[in-house]
Amino acid sequence: MSWPNLLVAASAYATIVRPLQILVLLGVILFFVRVLSIATEEMRPPKEETGRRRRRPLTLAFMEPEAQAGERIEISNPVVLGRGAPSDIVLDDTYLSTQHARFSVDDGDLFIEDLGSRNGSYVNAEPVIHRTQLLKGDVIQIGNVILEVVR
Repeated sequence: MSWPNLLVAASAYATIVRPLQILVLLGVILFFVRVLSIATEEMRPPKEETGRRRRRPLTLAFMEPEAQAGERIEISNPVVLGRGAPSDIVLDDTYLSTQHARFSVDDGDLFIEDLGSRNGSYVNAEPVIHRTQLLKGDVIQIGNVILEVVR
């Protein structure tokens, strides 16, 4: 092979191999970037520990009946309050329905819902017609039971 033919062959070789070298180099770089991103993700604390702190359960405090005054109910899952089973919290009050009201937490907010009771449920002396959000300091009356939202 003559010298000019070698230059042509080398030039053809370079035009084919050079893009392949660049692709391989990019592949190696992308591989290392991916490995680093996975490693950093693994080293981060779990999501519960970052951002907003986990909220404590919301709490209701008994004001009446006097025998239960000061007792507290922590609510983190739906809770049904009533006079008998299958209520989660059963209270001896003839003015309560078997399943009187449901307390639930939605996105960190506390709600009450009357379950069609005979005597109704009240928040700050207003009847609960539909699911109602409760705020700290709200006073709830269910039968002869009076509760206050304390947290």
